[in-house]
Amino acid sequence: MIGKTFKRTGASKDVKTKGFDAYDLRLGDLMRGERATMGKSLLDVQRELKIKAAYIAAIENADPSAFDTPGFIAGYVRSYARYLNMDPDQAFDTFCDESGFETAHGMSAKASSLKGKSYDPGAAALGKDIFSASATPFIPAGDAVFSGIEPRAIGSVMVLVALISGLGYGGWTVLQEVQKVQFAPVEQTPVVVSDLDPLAGANNSLQISETLADFQAPSTEALNRLYRPQALDVPVLIARDAPISTLSPGSIGSLIPNAVMPQSPVLAAADLDTPLPSAIQVVEPPVPELQLVAVRPAWVRVQSADGTIIFEGVMAPGQNFVVPATEDPARLRVGESGAMYFAVNGVHYGPVGPAGVVTSNVELTTASLTEVYAVADLSADNDLAEIVNVAQVVVDE
Repeated sequence: MIGKTFKRTGASKDVKTKGFDAYDLRLGDLMRGERATMGKSLLDVQRELKIKAAYIAAIENADPSAFDTPGFIAGYVRSYARYLNMDPDQAFDTFCDESGFETAHGMSAKASSLKGKSYDPGAAALGKDIFSASATPFIPAGDAVFSGIEPRAIGSVMVLVALISGLGYGGWTVLQEVQKVQFAPVEQTPVVVSDLDPLAGANNSLQISETLADFQAPSTEALNRLYRPQALDVPVLIARDAPISTLSPGSIGSLIPNAVMPQSPVLAAADLDTPLPSAIQVVEPPVPELQLVAVRPAWVRVQSADGTIIFEGVMAPGQNFVVPATEDPARLRVGESGAMYFAVNGVHYGPVGPAGVVTSNVELTTASLTEVYAVADLSADNDLAEIVNVAQVVVDE
């Protein structure tokens, strides 16, 4: 026992680790990777290449049995490989190696679309459509008819229908009640016209005619008067209170003439020592006329107090400008002061200033002009004397 050597019976052999490139990649893995890189789905490839998605999936799975006609497999594989930017011939050779597919002659039995299978009516009706075949791996199975109905939704719909029905019935009832015609009860029962005797009062016709013999029908004017207001027929005048109605405008107030003092009850009761008011003056005294008289050419500007320019321009010799009467006096600015005079009610004042001097802010009022300027000396300015003489001749004529 001691001399036996120890031997491990379950010694494991060394396992060689494979690298990431030690695995063989199949054609379907390469094609799926290229399709994923392009971001295309099977339905996208079907829409762009006009090849069924079931055939595309069969090419990637190396399953030639999914094709109806084996003669088209080579064209489908090459077209799909060309779409993925792969070598078409190399892709088809790899497909044949992985699936065991062999190209058959067009007249051989292997190239037939039936492939020796028995006829299946259900399969023929489906035609292996990717949207109706249940074996298609990339389309989810259809839901049942009543799978999308929520039981709680049925209760809500029923409550909504009941509410709408109640509102409709209530509205219809109110409409019927509104349209009903109700008669108010009366104490006297109406008499049926058919029960009346048309000859009931025939015996009293003589008495009625004697009674109506002295009857006089009202005139048309009297009938019209019934429907016409009294105020339109005869105006109704209501006198005011006595103190106001007894006043006479000619016997009291400021309208009494100074020479005539009529005696009236109102004046007898008033205080005679009170002085009578003065007569009412309805017009103001005449405003003196103010004119600007130019004896030689001069630039003139007449400006109102608010800044509005009343007149601006060059006045010729002998030209006059009547200054308008405003609430606030206007201002004068003259470029040639020695050529401009003022005429107040026909009397000339001035000149405005020395010759060749500009004068500004001259207040155009009769009071200020007569205080500041003296009466013009006709002998000092021959042009002014000539203009005054011409004006006097015109007035005399």
